[in-house]
Amino acid sequence: MEENAYILGTEQAELHRLGLQHQVWSSEARRGWELGGFGPGQTILDLGCGPGFCTVELAYIVGHSGKVIGVDLSPNYVAALKQQAELHSLPIELRTCSFDEMELAPNSLDGMFCRWALAWVPNPEEVLTKVRDALKPGGRMVIHEYFDWTTLQTEPPLPHLKKGIAAAYRSMKTEQTGDIDVGRRVPVMAEAIGLQVLHTRPMSKLARPSDLTWEWPRSFFTIYLPKLVERGLITEGEVALALSDLRKLTTMPNAMVFCPMMVEVVLGKV
Repeated sequence: MEENAYILGTEQAELHRLGLQHQVWSSEARRGWELGGFGPGQTILDLGCGPGFCTVELAYIVGHSGKVIGVDLSPNYVAALKQQAELHSLPIELRTCSFDEMELAPNSLDGMFCRWALAWVPNPEEVLTKVRDALKPGGRMVIHEYFDWTTLQTEPPLPHLKKGIAAAYRSMKTEQTGDIDVGRRVPVMAEAIGLQVLHTRPMSKLARPSDLTWEWPRSFFTIYLPKLVERGLITEGEVALALSDLRKLTTMPNAMVFCPMMVEVVLGKV
């Protein structure tokens, strides 16, 4: 566990969860990259690359005539991605730093992708401005962020799990300096810094126990709810009851989880 790790942690279990999460959202990412016009020979920034599940795919898209720059604050994640880049000889340049420390040459990028990155910083507009300055004219940003995390709910609703979900949301809103629902503000921020909003769309996931998508919220609850005990947001007993509700829900073939609402925003530099 890293001392300055982000709110969900960077240990092995979270690394696995992020891989699972990417499987659930990979088709949405690829659709966004198509809208961004990402292709061979380009230089793409993967902002908040984490362990690099998207970075690796983008590296295959740009090919050896292009480059993907992966930026993340976590040394654990960057080290994991470095192993993959070296193993597969991928054109990936890695930087372990905050977005504030990140240095980008003017007019050096063809595109930028970020997913759940702006939600964790206090100054998303400044970060977008920095990336804007590094984009070539005509370059595009593809942004996937939460629009409304409170849409996370189950059917049927189970009281203890509902309490756990509420505690998780309080943590997201109060224990970090960013805005977990930053996606709703991206178009206004983009307009303020002179970027053109080319495209927006909501992205939702409705999961049933037989779906791979179900494993996304299931793994989140399993890993994250116990972390809330030491933060005083929930008790060990309440976590046990919430996870018992989750197991009960998983045995119901027609149960559903409506996952937090996401939004895709594609921005262009005129």
